[in-house]
Amino acid sequence: MKLVAGNSNRALADAIANYLDMPLTQCVVRRFADQEVFVEIRENVRGADAFVIQSTSYPANDNLMELLIIIDALLRASARRITAVIPYFGYARQDRKTGGRTPISAKLVANMIARAGADRVLTLDLHAGQIQGFFDIPTDNLYVAPVMTRDIKERYQLDNTMVVSPDVGGVVRARDLAKRIGAPLAIVDKRRERAGESEVMNIIGNVEGRDCLLFDDIVDSGGTLCNAADALLDAGANKVSAYITHGVLSGGAVARIEASRLDELVISDSIEATEAVRNAKRIRSVSIANLIGEGISRTALEQSVSTLFD
Repeated sequence: MKLVAGNSNRALADAIANYLDMPLTQCVVRRFADQEVFVEIRENVRGADAFVIQSTSYPANDNLMELLIIIDALLRASARRITAVIPYFGYARQDRKTGGRTPISAKLVANMIARAGADRVLTLDLHAGQIQGFFDIPTDNLYVAPVMTRDIKERYQLDNTMVVSPDVGGVVRARDLAKRIGAPLAIVDKRRERAGESEVMNIIGNVEGRDCLLFDDIVDSGGTLCNAADALLDAGANKVSAYITHGVLSGGAVARIEASRLDELVISDSIEATEAVRNAKRIRSVSIANLIGEGISRTALEQSVSTLFD
């Protein structure tokens, strides 16, 4: 087995390698003067079961090209099987046509990864589960819920905790976490009555006096999360924290979270933390290295991956 890492999240790749007790394969990924990506695998990988660890986070297109070119380099070096390990799958939010003459970019990226030469994909908390069907190769979608569940049980009195989905689309994900920790579920229903007016947040469920945990897969600008926290607190919640898998946190998101009424935001390290995220007082990270590492190990040994979440 060989572990190959791109530049998107070396800290996570190192942690995965430590969990598996094996070194990362010597690989050079660099740029020419015009920013073309060049890859050189500096070890023999002929006949190897290769795992390429690369999130397609910011800068999304650069990191995607790194992934594709590493896969191509391994293919031409006669690796026996290539698995693309993508802790954060960029373009996942473009999973359907949202209007006339718009793309389904998630399907396009899935095609590119398969055509580059990947034999399998291992990813984490896809924005929409059906994206697994966009790939014409076997795809395993890991879930961060067990990692978050352990953290919640260590830090919260569960008899007063309520899990909240920040929108209707995330109800299935939030319900799974609520079931794991034995907590009730509430939903934030947001709607815009007419153009030019602010969103109205309606709370489905009684949150009065509760410690609320917002649970979702992606936090980008942080606006929806902060608005949901305000709505929950206005409805009588005791305090509000958020557990989010992928901390995209673009633009002024970190400053928005820091100035919000959220008690804390907990994210995984699927995306490498920026300096602003590392220095933020309200943002905390939990590691998914062991989860990803176990997924890689089971894939290599042809063992069940789904039993990780039973």
